[in-house]
Amino acid sequence: MNAGGARVCVVDDDPQILRALRVVLRDAGYEVIPAESGEEALDRMAVRPPEAAIVDLMLPGIDGVEVCRRLREWSQIPVIVLSAVDEESEKVRALRSGADDYVTKPFSPGELLARLEAALRRAGASADEPILEVDGLALDQAARTVTLDGAEVHLTPIEYGLLRTLMRNRGKLMTHRALLTEVWGPEYGDATNVLRTHIANLRSKIEGAGRERRFIRTDSGVGYRFVTSP
Repeated sequence: MNAGGARVCVVDDDPQILRALRVVLRDAGYEVIPAESGEEALDRMAVRPPEAAIVDLMLPGIDGVEVCRRLREWSQIPVIVLSAVDEESEKVRALRSGADDYVTKPFSPGELLARLEAALRRAGASADEPILEVDGLALDQAARTVTLDGAEVHLTPIEYGLLRTLMRNRGKLMTHRALLTEVWGPEYGDATNVLRTHIANLRSKIEGAGRERRFIRTDSGVGYRFVTSP
C-alpha cells in the first residue's frame, strides 16, 4: 500500500518525539492523527479510524500494550509499538497484545517508515494470495510447491508450513508461540527447541552454502521475521 494520504495515529507523551514523528510521516505523505495518551488515542481512532497506528509503550494512564489490547477488540489495523525498553519480555508482551511490530528507541526514521510501509502492504494484501514470491523464492499455495530461482526445493510439511506462515506475514516479527501455534497447534506453544531445529533445517534449504540471500532473520529470544530485502 502506498502512503497516498493514509491516516496514521501516532501516540507518544513526549512532545519532541511526537513532533518529530509528525514531521517524518507528513514528509512521507501520511496524514497524522496525534495523541499524547492511550485514552486520547483510542477516542480519536474510534471517531476517525486510521489505516495504522504507531504507539509508544510507556504512556500516562493506560500503556501501549493496553492500547493494543483494546484496539484489537474492534480493529485489525497494523500497530507498531515504539519503546526505549529493549527487553525480550516487553517485546513478547506487546506482540501478544496484538502489536504487529516492535521498534526500539532511538530509531532510524527510514527504518520506521519501512516497517510502516511493510505493515500497510500486509494489511492491504489478500490473505489468499496464490503465489508468495520474494527475491527468487516462490511458494505456490495451491500446488504446495516451493521453488528457488526456478528450481524446486523439497520441504517437509512442517518446513512448508513454517515458510508459508513467515512469507504470508513477511516483514512482521512472528513470536515463537505464534509460529508454533499456527504450524503445530496451541498445545505446542512452548516447544521452542523443536521450532529452532525446523527453522535451521528450512534455512539450510533456502539459504544454503554459497547463497548470499538471507530470508529469515532471528530476533533473539522472541521469534523470527521473513525479510523482503537483503
